[in-house]
Amino acid sequence: MSEKIEVGSVVTGKVTGIQAYGAFVALDENTQGLVHISEVTHGFVKDINEHLKVGDEVQVKVLSVDENAGKIGLSIRATVEAPEAPVAAQKAAAKKPRKRTAAAAIKQDTEAPQGFNTLKDKLQEWIEQSQR
Repeated sequence: MSEKIEVGSVVTGKVTGIQAYGAFVALDENTQGLVHISEVTHGFVKDINEHLKVGDEVQVKVLSVDENAGKIGLSIRATVEAPEAPVAAQKAAAKKPRKRTAAAAIKQDTEAPQGFNTLKDKLQEWIEQSQR
């Protein structure tokens, strides 16, 4: 692995392979890293092929270097500024949450005693209510 690759550095690389989980980028003849699908662009990426293709030259930021495993973590989105949120999203975030209103109150008979009742005690009352 190349010793000049340092975490935080921004380098130009070439996409050498694409998988569903990310893209492999060659940083030089001997060094290759992975741009995970979540690091391709700001926002959700459903299909990486809509953003990259083999042979593309890309600017990448080195996120991690694991010398023992021989792995380099890269990010394309870290090299570009995040887009400003749409106006509708900003307004939604600024709104106060709405208070939830309770469902319509259940009508209670005023003569019904309060407290614990057994099913046997309530059964006759429920039968009468259902027949009304």
